[in-house]
Amino acid sequence: MNPIPERALSKGQVYVLGAAAVPMVAFGLLGAWGTYSNIASVFHRSATALGVVAAGEGATLVLALVLVGLTMLGQSAPAAVRVGLWTLPAVASLTGAAVAATFMEAVVFAVTPMAMCVSAEGMGLLARRIVVYRTGVDAEAQRRNAAVIRQLAYHRARAANHPDDKARSKSELASWKLAEKVGTGDALLGSNLVDVQRERMTAGADGALAGMFALPVTPTVTSVTPAPSHPAIEDPGEEAVPPAVTEEDTQVTLNLEPVPPLPVTPVTPPVTVPVTVEEVAAVSGVPTPVQGEPLSDDQLVVVLRHLRYSDDPPLSYRQAVAAFREGGFVGGEKRVRQAWGSLMSHEESGT
Repeated sequence: MNPIPERALSKGQVYVLGAAAVPMVAFGLLGAWGTYSNIASVFHRSATALGVVAAGEGATLVLALVLVGLTMLGQSAPAAVRVGLWTLPAVASLTGAAVAATFMEAVVFAVTPMAMCVSAEGMGLLARRIVVYRTGVDAEAQRRNAAVIRQLAYHRARAANHPDDKARSKSELASWKLAEKVGTGDALLGSNLVDVQRERMTAGADGALAGMFALPVTPTVTSVTPAPSHPAIEDPGEEAVPPAVTEEDTQVTLNLEPVPPLPVTPVTPPVTVPVTVEEVAAVSGVPTPVQGEPLSDDQLVVVLRHLRYSDDPPLSYRQAVAAFREGGFVGGEKRVRQAWGSLMSHEESGT
C-alpha cells in the first residue's frame, strides 16, 4: 500500500482558515481586556489588574501557543497543557467572582475569562485538523488509542493471571469498558478497516471466478471398431465356442473437444526476506540499524522492508510505521515516507 501523499492547502482554504483564526484571537484579547477592566474597577490599581490578566488569560495564551506548536509538529500535547487550558481560565473566573461587589458583577466577572479559554481550544483544534488534512496523521487520536490499548493489555493480563478472584473480576469488567473506547475519534481507523475488507473481498471474488471458469476436459467416445477376428477351427465332436475378445482386439478412438485457453493472470512470486534486520542489512550491504540512533536513508529502507514482510499478508504503510515506532527506531515522518516510497517502487519494478 502506497503512503498517503501530503496535501497542500489551496489559497481559498488558507483564506478561510485565516479568517476563522482572526476572530478567535480577537475575542481572546477582548476577554483579557474585559478582565483587566473588571479587576481595575475593584482595586483601582493597574498593576494588580495586569497581574490577574497575566495569571489567567496570559498563561492560557502561552499554553495555547504551545498546543498549536506541538500540533503543527505532529506531536500530541502533554496532559499538563490540556488541563491548564481549562484550569487557568477557571481560576481567573473564580478570582473575578470573589472580588465582585454584587451578584450581577460576580456573574459578569466570572464569564469574561472564558473567552480566552474558548479561543485557545479553537486555535488548537483548527491547527490539529490542518495537520490531519495535510499529513493524514492524527497524533492526538493515536495518543488516546495507545493509552487505551495499554490499559486494555494490562487488564486482560490481570484478568487471566491475577491470583485474587476479585481483582480478576474487576479487570474483566474494566477490559470490556475499555474495549468501547478503542478507535474513538480516529478517522483513519475506518479507512484502514475498509482497505482490509477490500483486500479480502478481492481475494474472495478472485477465488469464486477461478472456480467458475476452470472448466474440466470431458473425453467423448465416438466409435468402437472391433479388430478382424480369425475363424475358429470347429471340432465336429465339440460345440463351437466364440473367440474371446481381448484388449488388443478392440480399438477405441477418442475425440477430445478443444477447450479455449483461459486468461492467465501473472502471479508475482512472494518476496523472501531474511528473518532479522541484521540479515536484511547484510544482504543489502548496509550497516545494521540500531534502535534509538538516527538512521540513514538506506537503513530506513532496510527496517521498513523487514517490517513489511514480517507478517502475511505484508503490512501496510500505517502498520509498518506503527511497528517502526514501537520497535524504537528513530526517523522523521518525511524521511520514513520517502523510504517507504522507494521500497514500493523497487517492489513494483521487481528489483
